Amino acid sequence: METPPPPTPRTEPTDADVEAVKQQLGRPPRGLRAIAHRCPCGQPDVVETAPRLPDGTPFPTTYYLTCPKAASAIGTLEADGVMKEMTERLATDPELAAAYRAAHEDYIARRDAIEVLEGFPSAGGMPDRVKCLHVLVAHSLAAGPGVNPLGDEAVAMLPEWWRKGSCVGAEVSEEDTK
Repeated sequence: METPPPPTPRTEPTDADVEAVKQQLGRPPRGLRAIAHRCPCGQPDVVETAPRLPDGTPFPTTYYLTCPKAASAIGTLEADGVMKEMTERLATDPELAAAYRAAHEDYIARRDAIEVLEGFPSAGGMPDRVKCLHVLVAHSLAAGPGVNPLGDEAVAMLPEWWRKGSCVGAEVSEEDTK
């Protein structure tokens, strides 16, 4: 992608945001605390969730990607072996590994500022491997460029998923994610 989506401020979710996320996920959002990033189309694309769901279940995925167009495009990257390649680079590139560990520490600090989940990992495989690009992209979009190097790389590999319009109220086709 030539121009990644710009950072947006964290905001309290409006009723319209909650409805949009419900449409994106196909179910009501759980543990929703905030809109962590907005797509250039104006809709939420990353939400901040509580470290514990309303029933008390730990939920360490603080930043959750909700846009189905972005999620589909990320799924294509995962299917193309990007996670494996990134994990291999972590084992051979000490600078990348250090930056990724710092991203892990950032993720934990942001989650712990809400509620400490003692003994729970961050998310996405951090700090030693890449297990889920969706989480890394969500972290990058929420935290802004320069915080999660592999999330930033994955964002740069994505098409401009918003270019063909909002995912809310529309069917998402494979063509929408190219």
